[in-house]
Amino acid sequence: MASESTELTVAGPHGDRTLRISSPSRVLWPELGITKLDLARYLVDVGEAFVAANGDRPVSLQRFPGGIDGEQFFSKNPPKGAPDFVRAVPVVYPSGRTHPQLVIDEPAGAVWAAQMNTVVFHPWPSRAENTDNPDQLRVDLDPQPGTDFDDAIPVAQELRAVLAEAGLPAFVKTSGNRGLHVFAPIEPVEEFQVVRHAVIAAAREVERRLPTTVTTNWWKEERGARIFVDFNQANRDRTMAGAYSPRALAHAPVSCPIGWDELEDVDPTTFTVETVPARLRATGDPWASMNAEPGRIDTLLGWWRRDLDAGLGELPFPPDYPKMPGEPPRVQPSRARHDPDD
Repeated sequence: MASESTELTVAGPHGDRTLRISSPSRVLWPELGITKLDLARYLVDVGEAFVAANGDRPVSLQRFPGGIDGEQFFSKNPPKGAPDFVRAVPVVYPSGRTHPQLVIDEPAGAVWAAQMNTVVFHPWPSRAENTDNPDQLRVDLDPQPGTDFDDAIPVAQELRAVLAEAGLPAFVKTSGNRGLHVFAPIEPVEEFQVVRHAVIAAAREVERRLPTTVTTNWWKEERGARIFVDFNQANRDRTMAGAYSPRALAHAPVSCPIGWDELEDVDPTTFTVETVPARLRATGDPWASMNAEPGRIDTLLGWWRRDLDAGLGELPFPPDYPKMPGEPPRVQPSRARHDPDD
C-alpha cells in the first residue's frame, strides 16, 4: 500500500515549488491535534518573515519524528536527498572541526524541513557568507525559579536602554517559552568571543542598574529568584529558537517578534502556530526594519575593558567548550575546594 502523502505549493523568489508532504496527518502537538501538514501550512503562511529572520544563516533543525512528546534529535549537516534549493556552508565549531551546515534561503526550504519533521529552527547569529563574524548581538533573558515572563519585561526594557546608550537599536521577541530574546543588528566585523564580551558588558550594566532582579551568575545555585542574562548564548554554535519558529511545547507556541509598545501587555501564550499567521497579516512584521541600520559594539567593548580594569574578568563558558583564556574554574561554587585556613 502506498504511504499517505499530499502536495503543497510554496511560493518563493524563484517561483512556485511543489513539495511532497508524507504522513501529513501525523500529529505533532497531541493536545491540540496539530499535524505535520498544519505545520507545513504555517510555514507557508509566515514564509517571507521567517526567511527574513532566519534565512542566509547556518541553521540547526530540531526534529521530532513521532511528535513533540517522542524522540528528538538535531540535524546540522544536510541530509541525503536534500533538494537543490537547500544549500550548506562550512562552519567551524568550538572544537575547531569544520562541517557543512544547512542554510534556508526561501520558504520552500522551511517547508522541506517540516517534511523532515522539524519543529524548532535554530539559526546562527552570523550570515552564510561570513559565519565567523556575527551580524546580530543576541541576549537571552531567562526567568529563574520564582520568576516568570512578567518579571523579564522590565529587564528587557532596561536592556534596550543600555543598548541605546551604546548606540545599538534593539528588537525583542518572545522566546516561545517563559523568557524574552533581545537582538541588536551589528556590523559583522568581530568574531564570536569578542561579541560575547560585548554581551557580557551589557549584561553587567543591566545587573548594576537592577541588582535585585537581574543576575549574570552562571551557576544556578547563585542566581536566586532573578532574571538570568544568559551571555553564553552568544558563543559559537550556541543558538536559540529563531523568530517565527514553533516550539516543542504542548500549546504549540511560536517565538514571536513583538513591538516594544506591545511588551507591557503581551501574553506570550497567545502566539501559536494557529494564531501567528493572522497576527502577521494584520500587524505586519515588527522586525521588518531590523537590518536597516546595523550598529557597532565599540562602546560595549569599552565597557568590557573598563570592567576588566576594575577586576571583573572572564565568565565561565559552557561545559562542552575547550578551556578558554582567562576563564575561571569550571567548578560549582558549593563543590569548590577551599583552603582550610580561609
